[in-house]
Amino acid sequence: MTQKQACSVRQTDRLQQSPISPNPRSDWQDTWYIVQTGRSAEHGIRRLRRFISTMHFSATHPSAFSVSLPMASQTGKEKHRQVHHLSREAGDPNGWVESITGLTADQPATDLLNNGSASKYKPTALADGSTVEAADAIGLQSFSGLSLQEENDMRLEHALDILKADVESTGEALITIGGPGGWGPELLTEAELAVILKRVEKVMGAAFADMTILRQRKVPSNSEAAESATADVVVRARANPGAVSPAELRVAIIGNVDSGKSTMVGVLTRHILDDGRGFARSKVFKHGHEEATGRTSSIGQHNLCLDSKCNILNDQMFRSNSSAEYIARSSKVVTLVDLAGHERYFKTTAYGLTGHMPDYACLIVGANAGIVGMCKEHMGVALALKVPVFFVVTKVDICPEHVLKHTLATLQAILKKPGVKKKPFMVRNKDDVLTCARHMHTDSLAPVFLTSSVTGEGLELVRLFYNLLPQRHKWHDKVKEYAEFIIDETFGVPGVGTVIAGTVKRGVITTNANLMLGPDVGDGTFKPTAIKSIQYKRLPVTRVVAGQTAALALKKVKRNQVRKGMVLVDERAKPKASWEFDADIAILTHSTTIQPRYQAVIHCEIVRQAARVIAMDKERLRSGDRACVRFRFLQRPEYLTAGTRLVFREGKTKGIGMVVGTE
Repeated sequence: MTQKQACSVRQTDRLQQSPISPNPRSDWQDTWYIVQTGRSAEHGIRRLRRFISTMHFSATHPSAFSVSLPMASQTGKEKHRQVHHLSREAGDPNGWVESITGLTADQPATDLLNNGSASKYKPTALADGSTVEAADAIGLQSFSGLSLQEENDMRLEHALDILKADVESTGEALITIGGPGGWGPELLTEAELAVILKRVEKVMGAAFADMTILRQRKVPSNSEAAESATADVVVRARANPGAVSPAELRVAIIGNVDSGKSTMVGVLTRHILDDGRGFARSKVFKHGHEEATGRTSSIGQHNLCLDSKCNILNDQMFRSNSSAEYIARSSKVVTLVDLAGHERYFKTTAYGLTGHMPDYACLIVGANAGIVGMCKEHMGVALALKVPVFFVVTKVDICPEHVLKHTLATLQAILKKPGVKKKPFMVRNKDDVLTCARHMHTDSLAPVFLTSSVTGEGLELVRLFYNLLPQRHKWHDKVKEYAEFIIDETFGVPGVGTVIAGTVKRGVITTNANLMLGPDVGDGTFKPTAIKSIQYKRLPVTRVVAGQTAALALKKVKRNQVRKGMVLVDERAKPKASWEFDADIAILTHSTTIQPRYQAVIHCEIVRQAARVIAMDKERLRSGDRACVRFRFLQRPEYLTAGTRLVFREGKTKGIGMVVGTE
């Protein structure tokens, strides 16, 4: 008997004694064959070492190997049903949240996490091309030598010009009239405030916008006057589908499985209450198996329609397939992106957080379950992508008081850790909602709502918060750039042809516009195509602008020629697909070291593909390190732009980064 045959006999005997069914061609036999035949000695030795690292010597037979496989006595079906490791333990040392909260201030990865993509304030442009700051300087210089009444009149006219410019560019504005350091004149009496409110309503009405008073009160002042009358108002442009596109806000709904994400979406968009048995979530499920299991497995988009007077248009008759009439009357649309909570669909959730470019993330926490499992993973991905997160604690009606206190204490402990640096803010009334909505874009505030989808507790505060949330991205700055449309869904519609759905990343797209479609499925090139028709939330329109989601019908393009991850780009932008790209990355957690030839799955907006490290500016990387790395895609070239934030994962390895260049 040869040495190879003897080894095979020993391996077969060991597998027969094990409760696991033997594999006719095991990793040990594969590795031994490669070494013996000499086909690839170096590769065989490497595989042999990797296999031995998963084995230990048996206590009864020291000369034989035994595989260290946990839960080996379970059947395949029982093993499939076992609880995921992220749900069994409240704190996984390799999870996204633990990786971020474990960073210290002196680690290079912390700097990229905190400062990588912080959006800087850009001055609002006025009609004459000047900025608000420049107008402030010019206006304040002319206030000297005037009486108090004349100064207040000039301040009011100057503030109205700025307000009209803001509403024209962003579609809405939340302002405080009469407050210290607020909008317009200060130190007002109730009579003076009433006059100014009428003046604002008249001027903005002529500019096709409505004013809604949210709150009036008196606040202490620093001068001799005891109190100053103030008012918080919202000014929002009126709906005009033919000329003005409604402002769109995207909120990703994330959280652990069975925490009530789809139920919350159904309650908000259908204006109903749940019965505790899945009535509300059945209104928003897309597939039959989702309704049967009660768990979301795909990405769903549901609309919360708001008019110019801050009223919610959704009622019990609202349906997703007939939402066009609601959209036509809307001045603002909040798109709730319902994501999956089960660990099996984590890559789908990660795709939704990156590809749909949400303005904010709403983390649903079950009060009775706490912050465990995929709740922490979703929170970590949102933190890594620098997406502002607010928290909605559900099921407070059935949760014992001591369990609710423990859940809130755990959440507060996570938010205060150095890697997160967020201030939890318990929202209890309308004043708290106004405070959070005004400061949510700073990414340092974490509002917490206590709700129940069955009793309706706290839902009015959540609706008001959605109503007042501003857009995080400065889309009006990107309207004048070359058009770019990222594709996240493809359809074949009978009688229409190939239809693609996605988000307008920059520019304006109109019907009959000629754009470049790519990278091609076959050769990675960009090919010309034309837009046949456009629908915005099922409403036929002639144009869509940056920041809006839309469905486009393409001319002379077959369904098999498009895929998720492709883009439509203006020919003048000279688009080019890249096999390789450079990124500034930071390692959040890794068990050993990262060197060239390391592979991971890249999530960069709509791109989701495995890539290999081919070069980096350091010899090796460990947890907490930061470096400039060159990746190479393994399957096909992709279209990437500099400045795009990314995350990558491989097993328990997790990292973040930003694209700095393409090749």
